[in-house]
Amino acid sequence: MNLAIDPRLIARLSTEFTSLSEHMNVLGRDLQTLHGQVIAENARTTTTYTAAPVIAPPVTGAVVPAIAWPDPAATAAPVPGPAADPTPTAGPVAGQGVPQQTPTTAARPTGTGESSSVPPMAGARPGPVAGWSSVPPPGSAAGQAVPPAGTPAVPHAPAAGAPRPGWMTAAYQPMPQMPPQRGRAYARPVRAPWWQREGVISRVLAVAGVAVTLIGVVMLLVLAAQAGFFGPVPRVVAGAAFSGALVAVGTRVYGKAGGRVGGIALAATGIAGGYLDVIAMTTMYGWLNPVVGYVVALGIAAGGVALAVQWRAQGLAVLVLLGAALLAPIVTTELALLGFLIVLQIAALPVQSVRDWPWLHVVRTVPAVLATLVAITASALGMGSDATAASHRFQSLAAAIVIAVVGLVGAVLAGRQRPGDVAGSLSFAAATLPMLAAPIMFDRPGGVVVSASFATVLLLVAALPWIPKLSAALRIPGHLAVVSGLAGAFALLEACIGVSRVQTLPLALCVVAMGFLAVAGQQRSRIAAGVGAGYGVLGALAFFYQADPNTLADPAAAAAHLSISTALSALLVLAALVVAGWTARRLGLLDRESDATTLSVFAGIAGLYAVTALTVSLGVATGNPDGFRAGHGIATVVWMAAATAALLYGLRSLARTPQRAKVALAAGLLVTAAALAKLFLFDLATLDGLVRAAAFLVVGVLLLVAGTRYARAYADLEARTPTA
Repeated sequence: MNLAIDPRLIARLSTEFTSLSEHMNVLGRDLQTLHGQVIAENARTTTTYTAAPVIAPPVTGAVVPAIAWPDPAATAAPVPGPAADPTPTAGPVAGQGVPQQTPTTAARPTGTGESSSVPPMAGARPGPVAGWSSVPPPGSAAGQAVPPAGTPAVPHAPAAGAPRPGWMTAAYQPMPQMPPQRGRAYARPVRAPWWQREGVISRVLAVAGVAVTLIGVVMLLVLAAQAGFFGPVPRVVAGAAFSGALVAVGTRVYGKAGGRVGGIALAATGIAGGYLDVIAMTTMYGWLNPVVGYVVALGIAAGGVALAVQWRAQGLAVLVLLGAALLAPIVTTELALLGFLIVLQIAALPVQSVRDWPWLHVVRTVPAVLATLVAITASALGMGSDATAASHRFQSLAAAIVIAVVGLVGAVLAGRQRPGDVAGSLSFAAATLPMLAAPIMFDRPGGVVVSASFATVLLLVAALPWIPKLSAALRIPGHLAVVSGLAGAFALLEACIGVSRVQTLPLALCVVAMGFLAVAGQQRSRIAAGVGAGYGVLGALAFFYQADPNTLADPAAAAAHLSISTALSALLVLAALVVAGWTARRLGLLDRESDATTLSVFAGIAGLYAVTALTVSLGVATGNPDGFRAGHGIATVVWMAAATAALLYGLRSLARTPQRAKVALAAGLLVTAAALAKLFLFDLATLDGLVRAAAFLVVGVLLLVAGTRYARAYADLEARTPTA
């Protein structure tokens, strides 16, 4: 075997490496061109411009490659005879520039009439190409070929022996920009499934680990005690040591690269486990006084929240509070549980002034609210012995008060720092639920005191933004005032229901409705107007239930159910309608003619019904046997008087406001028809004697007055109208 170096092998390898370098050179130019096209494509969506021709200035010693242009006359067949060998020129001719080139990959002609993107190797000279001409047209520079009109320019390879400019140093012109295509659909990036996204699986596993570990801690504290394993001291000590070790390991893991999720999970598990250990020592074993237990638990929870603030990890605070709150009922079900849940709510309170953590609002409020509602329901149902029932009621009430106060303070702190933080106000709305449910634990007077006191506080908080000095000092956000006002309105409704009977309930509701409507008109508050309208609707329904049409039409039912309180309720309904009209005008609800017409129709119907109930109730309240008939006769006269007033108003405003006049005239005619129908269908059969005659006489006179005025008004209108 010959071990000598073969020179031919060396030459062949050299040739192959040279060819590989040429291919890499072309690949680099193609990638550079593609890069420019991608940039132009991205820029085309925002900016459209026209690329100017690139004219390379003559540089001393630079070699500009010649351009070979296709010859239209020679595209069908090859040109016979030897082809001229195009040679590069040393530079542009005076007065001429280098022809414009298109930024495409360099192509060289091949012997088969095709173009190739691979340039010739060093020392190669291009041969004759079918369809290409090297003869310059008249006026062109020597050694250059000019293409026909509309033919794209293709750069030619340099001749043998000429220096080859590298693709990094060659001047290329950018692709001409196309006008942007409107309505072009761009493919949206496909999002990976949730389980493939970064950090999702690690977070899921971390939360599962926290839950399982805390359940193990609870089993150690509770189930082991029930089964008789270990003693109380080993169980508590083991739980405390295990929790402390988890916190220490979590702190070390958090400081390492990629250890944020694991560190948070370990620390949250340890802190929540320590909190459960304190609950067990206080409630199960009685080693700590409840007050001392609350203080120790507050320190543990506050330390966990402080660590979450230091790490800027809302998840740590949420896991600590949520884990302790969910597993605390397994450790104990005594009323002391409410205290430990409230401690969790208090521990997270200072965070609201430094961090915008909306989920923390939820997890610190909802567990305490739910547990207190369960305790209130149990006290209302009378669960437990009589000796402890009163104590349970007052402890539940105290827990409800503390939850509401802490929720209000947290909402104020969050609102002062971030006026748009609605999560704090919504958490306060949830915190008011135990206080709204607390009256069911007491008798009627006690429930009224609780509801009225709570309503007073809430309505004062809602009214603070309307006091300039207090509003500037406290900076209570508007959404918190709205939540407080709505909760206060509900508490006030509870107080109204508790303080009144069936006969007096419409009175209380109408009074409250007028108060809210008056405040709404004064402050131009649509929310207060909505609350007042709601109270007004409830008052109208209670009044309608007490004085329904059957009661107003039957003398026996009227005598049994109608009284002076019904008459007062009818007066308050009329007064509430007047205040509602004034408020609607102040709020701009009567600016449109259609809205004003609709509201006026409904108000008119309600007013006529209230007037009828008023007259009949007053007649029945007198105790006279003919009082019922007299009341209906007066009601018919009032109907006709209202119809006449509407007709006269419409006739008077016919020339100024025709649209409003037409509505008034239509309403007057309808009420007139209703009054006549009542007169002939009901009063004629029910009334007797002087009352019937008086009703017919008064209604007849009013009809004559309305008819006479109606005819004269239209006669005056026709006299003023010019005729053709």
